[in-house]
Amino acid sequence: MQNLSKRARSESLWGYLMVAPTVIGLLVLNIYPFLDTIKLSFSKTRPFGLYELRGLENYIEMFTSAEFWRANVNTLYFCLLTVPIGIFLALIVAVMLNAKIKGRTFFRAVFFLPMVVAPAAVAMVWKWMFNTEYGIINTLLGHQINWITDPNIVIITCAIVAIWSSIGYDAILLLSGLQNISKSYYEAASLDGASKLQQFFQITLPMVSPTLFVVLIMRLMSSIKVYDLIYMMVEESNPALTNAQSLMYLFFRESFVTGNRGLGSAVVIWTVLVIALVTAVQFWGQKKWVNYEV
Repeated sequence: MQNLSKRARSESLWGYLMVAPTVIGLLVLNIYPFLDTIKLSFSKTRPFGLYELRGLENYIEMFTSAEFWRANVNTLYFCLLTVPIGIFLALIVAVMLNAKIKGRTFFRAVFFLPMVVAPAAVAMVWKWMFNTEYGIINTLLGHQINWITDPNIVIITCAIVAIWSSIGYDAILLLSGLQNISKSYYEAASLDGASKLQQFFQITLPMVSPTLFVVLIMRLMSSIKVYDLIYMMVEESNPALTNAQSLMYLFFRESFVTGNRGLGSAVVIWTVLVIALVTAVQFWGQKKWVNYEV
């Protein structure tokens, strides 16, 4: 019994040692910065890292700012553009890649390729393609469109790039869900005379809904937190910046451009609350459309 007790303690010690790097990293890189952000959101920053508490002043300033509410509208619009269309196209691509076609392994690699390219490089290439004067898109269209400088379409332009960048990753995730569907369901449906379209809505969609739910959560979070794409596509001097600025871009400007880290931290806390609310609604709504039965 004593030997077993020593062995159990030894195994527990090794277990703690194995998880220690992850726990320490979580505390140092995630939990502590988040707690510090909460503190800063109630503070006014001073030079040399000093700060003083100022209560709810940052939140009052934030909620009374027209720029803040405009950033909320821009973020919501960006989500409405990218999430439904992106997931729909990713599902279509996943279904096509799951079909018996020649070279499907090659096409899977091609669709996934944007995920291994640096986001900055992707944004710069698309920015060149959308250039008003010498961009290849306007050249093909034969018409000059101010894709990046027009306030009415700048968000749409950024959404196109975001959708293109995410389709491959989402399609690979959905493909893994499609490959877990037993072919016997389709064989039985074919014997009953069900068409391909009926099989898609009656078999494919319900069976892939758990994976679709995960992709939906990830894509919504990514769209709400969008920053780098807009930063690379829309310059500070761009007249359309107000119509493209997201919540995270507003955080960047307040914290690192104007130096108002307190207000920037308040924007971050607001964004976290929005993500938490959206995620909670998704988990509540999944009971009505996600099918976990095999």
